[in-house]
This record gives sequence, C-alpha cells and structure tokens, in this order.
Amino acid sequence: MKSFKVVLSLILLGVLVFINGCATVGKDTGEWTQLTEPRIKPLAESEWTAEERKVLNGYKMPDGHFPNFLTTLANHPTLFEKFNLFTARETTLPAREREILILRMGWLRQSDFELGWHTLYAKTAGLTEEEIARIADGPTASGWEPFDATLLKAVDELHHDAFITDTTWNALARRYNERQLMDVVFTVGQYDLIAMYLKSLGVQLDQGVPRFPRSKGK
Repeated sequence: MKSFKVVLSLILLGVLVFINGCATVGKDTGEWTQLTEPRIKPLAESEWTAEERKVLNGYKMPDGHFPNFLTTLANHPTLFEKFNLFTARETTLPAREREILILRMGWLRQSDFELGWHTLYAKTAGLTEEEIARIADGPTASGWEPFDATLLKAVDELHHDAFITDTTWNALARRYNERQLMDVVFTVGQYDLIAMYLKSLGVQLDQGVPRFPRSKGK
C-alpha cells in the first residue's frame, strides 16, 4: 500500500509539472495567468495577404497601428469575418450597462487585454473611475445602484452556472425587453469567449492601453 501511495504521488507530481510547463506565464501576477508573449503572433502589415488586407482594412487606429486583437485574429481570415459579423451587430443594451457586463466578465476571467481596452470604452460610456475600480468587488460592494448590482450579479451567475436565476432575471426584466434580456446573455457569453481567445493565444495588451488594477493599491 505504501509503495502504491508513493507511485500515485509521483504520477500526480508529474501531471502538475506537465500542466505548469505547458505555457510560460507571468509568475509575478499572483493568480493571474497571462502569457508574456504570444503563441500566435499578430500579423505585421508587411505580411498581409490580399485576403488578410481585405478583413483588416478600416480598423487602423488614429495613431496608425492595428490592435493586436485583430491582427492576431487575421491569421484565420474566415473566422475573422464570421466573428466580426457577430460582434459588430447592433446591440440593444445601453453602452454604460453593456460595459459593466463586459468589465465584470473580464475581471472574472482575469483578462488584462479585455479589461484594459474596456476601461477606455467604459469611461467613454459614462462610468467613473471609482465605478470601474469597484467592478472587481462585485455586486455586493457598497455604492452600486440597484440595477447596476443586478447586472453584475447576472454576470457572476452566468460565469458560475451558465444560468441567470429567476430572481436576477425578473429584476432585469423589470427594465429590459426580451431582446435586451437576450443581449445580456449573449454579451456575457461573447466576452467570455473573447477572454479565452485572448489568454490562450497570448494576445498582448497594446502599448498605451491602461492595465486594470489587479488588487487595491497595486
């Protein structure tokens, strides 16, 4: 029995070593798993084929660069076109409330890229710096308006169980119509998928985009 336990311990140790060795992550970030370099490199403009140029044209930023999110996705032009068709749909949600959903999912998935870019978008949509920072504290934090807290709770429930409880759903339904309720679910799901893409492919945060604080005072 003793030898069996030793063998089992060695097997478990080997599994842990294998898992931890599969990716080079930023070890100085606590529990955050962020690749320090991309697994699939973003395409430089000089490398674009005609097909890649077709999907990327029109996305240049004011400073002349193309976001890493897009130049990485352009490695798969067909996926880029289909995914962009979905993400570019006209949402029925107010911009401020949509950004609350996205930032909370970004925080739960600990996605530097998602949090960084959507901190900028959230400010444009009317969220204050204090509110943006409070996203990390979740729906029970003091200071939230009741409906804002309900939005955060919906994200937490979808993240935990892929299901919005009746209590939360009914609270949303007192303000939202059916299309808006559907957009809540699809927005949270969309940015959950995006966080998986960003983290697993190692898409790096663009220069000049702020990094969301990982903890208070840090």
